[in-house]
Amino acid sequence: MRKQTIRDISWPGKRALVRVDFNVPQDDNGTITDDARIQAALPTLNYLLDKGASLVLMSHLGRPKGGPDPKFSLRPVAEHLAGLLGRPVQFIGETVGSEVEKAAASLRPGDVLVIENTRFDPRETKNDPEMAAQLAKLGDVFVNDAFGSAHRPHASTTGVAACLPAVAGFLMQKELDYLGGALEEPERPFVAILGGAKVSDKIAVIEALLEKVDAVLIGGGMANTFLRAQGFATGTSLVEEDALETARGLLAKGSGIIHLPVDLVVADAFAADARSAVVAVDAIPDGWMALDIGPASIAHFANRLAGAKTVVWNGPMGVFEMPAFAKGTVAIAEILAGLANATTIIGGGDSAAAVRQAGLDDKISHVSTGGGASLEFLEGKVLPGVAALNDK
Repeated sequence: MRKQTIRDISWPGKRALVRVDFNVPQDDNGTITDDARIQAALPTLNYLLDKGASLVLMSHLGRPKGGPDPKFSLRPVAEHLAGLLGRPVQFIGETVGSEVEKAAASLRPGDVLVIENTRFDPRETKNDPEMAAQLAKLGDVFVNDAFGSAHRPHASTTGVAACLPAVAGFLMQKELDYLGGALEEPERPFVAILGGAKVSDKIAVIEALLEKVDAVLIGGGMANTFLRAQGFATGTSLVEEDALETARGLLAKGSGIIHLPVDLVVADAFAADARSAVVAVDAIPDGWMALDIGPASIAHFANRLAGAKTVVWNGPMGVFEMPAFAKGTVAIAEILAGLANATTIIGGGDSAAAVRQAGLDDKISHVSTGGGASLEFLEGKVLPGVAALNDK
């Protein structure tokens, strides 16, 4: 997917209206607890500043309901960004309107302005053309560097691209290069690892990947549904009863390609301090639930990953937020980090959080910033925020 990028624009004296993904977690005091998404935008922002542009940055944060909510203000993000950029960052507590337009018009090369949360305006999620036109008044060129929001047709991701020249930032381009490369021209063996809670969330991804990969390794809560579909008793484990027939169909279609756990870590309650045990998949006790893959499953998956040249991973292997049930997820992260001469791609979301938590993100080829967007991309869907960018 060849799209124009910020390298295709002459920037001196221009205002770049940049859609970033600054949807970052904060504690109750407004302190940012994980700034990975802000850090990921820095190469684009620094390039634009070095080339003589001024910046107007827009992002959503959280899911404010019905209008402005101080809890979701981007003010703390703007303050944090100033420290990372090493220069002042202005913040204005509005998203569109005459005051924002005045603030944007007064910017000089090297200046940075962050506008308020785009979702404070209910027109954002409706991709309202009037809001898009108001946003477009804030810049000369639209730069989309928010891959994590590219699957949402919103005013700040697609609508504004109809009003201004629209190009990709470096992060967007990197996401497209890695994910697109994995799907279009993967080095083989090509292995996909899928986890998380629900099969229903990933049916389309599994179907799409079965046509492309050499193996699909399935863990996490979604593995329980496949095991039940094979006739195993699963205790009180999370199972999607209405997805059992779908799971059987996928197992038939993916015979020899889909690999399930062979043992599990089970517990007598969904709690960090629950009693736990390792059992074979056909020996889950009544009243117990599977919360992680077991050591034999880790070894089985390691064998399938040995020699892999391309690996895409989306979704944890267990309830990794609880240390007792994080071993499978951490083990997979360590295996990927140790693969020699392989392209390893983490598809955002909880998998990305787990890899960062394990301190292994610098040993992975690419950690995506977009969980939902990367899933839809792997399904083969056209992302609206990407389609709206100017072609090469």
